[in-house]
Amino acid sequence: MAQKGVQLDRETFSCPICLDLLKDPVTTPCGHSYCMKCIKQHWDGELFHSCPQCRQRFTPRPVLLKNTMLAALVEELKKTGPPAAPADLCYAGAEDVACDVCTGRKLRACKSCLVCLAAYCDQHLQPHYELPVFKKHKLVEPSKKLQENICSRHDEVMKLFCRTDQQSICSLCSMDEHKGHDTVSAAAERTERQRELEGSRLNIQQRIQDGEKEVKLLQHEVQAVNGSADKAVEDSEKTFTELIRLMEKRSSDVKQQLRSQQKREVSRVRELQEKLEQEIRELKGRDAELKLLLSHTEDHNQFLLSYPSLSALSEATHSSSINLRPLSYFEDVTAALSAVRDKLQDVLREEWVDVLLSAAEPTTRAWFLKYSQEITLDPNTAETHLLLSEGSRKATFMNQQQSHSSHPDRFTGWYPQVLSRESLTGRSYWEVEWRGAGVRVAVAYKNISRAGTGCLFGHNDKSWSLDCFQHRYSFLHNSISTPVSGPLSSRVGVHLDHRAGVLSFYSVSETMTLLHRVQTTFTQPLHAGLYLYYINGDTAEFCKLK
Repeated sequence: MAQKGVQLDRETFSCPICLDLLKDPVTTPCGHSYCMKCIKQHWDGELFHSCPQCRQRFTPRPVLLKNTMLAALVEELKKTGPPAAPADLCYAGAEDVACDVCTGRKLRACKSCLVCLAAYCDQHLQPHYELPVFKKHKLVEPSKKLQENICSRHDEVMKLFCRTDQQSICSLCSMDEHKGHDTVSAAAERTERQRELEGSRLNIQQRIQDGEKEVKLLQHEVQAVNGSADKAVEDSEKTFTELIRLMEKRSSDVKQQLRSQQKREVSRVRELQEKLEQEIRELKGRDAELKLLLSHTEDHNQFLLSYPSLSALSEATHSSSINLRPLSYFEDVTAALSAVRDKLQDVLREEWVDVLLSAAEPTTRAWFLKYSQEITLDPNTAETHLLLSEGSRKATFMNQQQSHSSHPDRFTGWYPQVLSRESLTGRSYWEVEWRGAGVRVAVAYKNISRAGTGCLFGHNDKSWSLDCFQHRYSFLHNSISTPVSGPLSSRVGVHLDHRAGVLSFYSVSETMTLLHRVQTTFTQPLHAGLYLYYINGDTAEFCKLK
């Protein structure tokens, strides 16, 4: 049990790199301990300095000092002597590298020497640590391929590399069949190729970092798309529910009004019907009396006496007084409702579908040109270093201030930006052609501040902007910058669907490439905007679109 305890202690105080007891122990900032020589050699071959165990990176490279307490514990442990390890852990097996010095049953090698071209166990390796003659020997992990370093023709260590034939050679080979070839030391060739690999690795690591950033951006984009879609679905369900309730209520109201009108009309018609039927009955009675008088009264005097009471008839009810309504009365209501239905169908078919499709990726520039909007710049908003031309469609940055009159809408304080005259509330599309160091293509509310850093496009909650430079893009809103990837172009397209709350920026060349899309709720009309960076002669122009 005592030996097992010592073995546990020995493993605890072993270097994770060389697997031997710690020599000049040092502790990294993450808390792991190594031999000073081991960790230094490990970091010398690395582009980034990190812990071999937990992989935590350190910038800059830590300055490591000897851990005196840990060194003292290791020395105490050495005094107890090496533990008697089980035989199957010391002797070399079929897959192990055996010590070349051991006789009889060979022990497992712990290191190989590139100079001696031999493998050594712990016991036979000690001279390499203790004797000065071995100080310059290169020790590596045990290897069975050391003989591959020996020239098969001259039986000499191959310390040279022939670049002409791309193979390792010995010094005798360089004077024989490789004479006159481009030869260097194996170490120099290794250094050169290692430098190339380090460059490749650096490139790979940079691509990994760029890829990870893009993955994060895509993850954020997925979250934004999902969140926006969920909200849109929720809002659309509420909207359609309200529309359905309104339609049901209107249906009930119309039905009630129709039934009430039906009741009134039926009552009026039946009243007229009863009046006519009563009149008919009276006329039939008078007709019977006249028939009797005409057929049975032969006495002339009696006939003449009866005539005055029979000749006076009540006035007949004329058909025009009945005021019959046309049979198409309710058909007119049906026709009116059909017209309302058709109009509502048109609205749902066109307007709503357009809103839903506005988030889809259009395929051609022609699709955008249907919504092209002529944009002109408002001179009253232009900062004094901007010169407007081309019918107020073009802005140029000038080192010398221009003679603009004072106006409350003008941007001030060396913030060279300008807003459009036109306010944008529906669906619109425009393009900006720029030249120079860079431009900020923006949209903003009319009531954006006109002074101080708070007026800068993209640095407040009243504006949205795309920064365009020679080598990159970025999106700005409320002082939050988002890197944007995409093909670089001197022409940027902007598509706005104010009602749907969709703002999209495109790189325009032979094809349209979406750079960035915003899904939000616009609460006011928007104005297009331009911001030019401080390079004399830089320009940005709203293009004429056909």
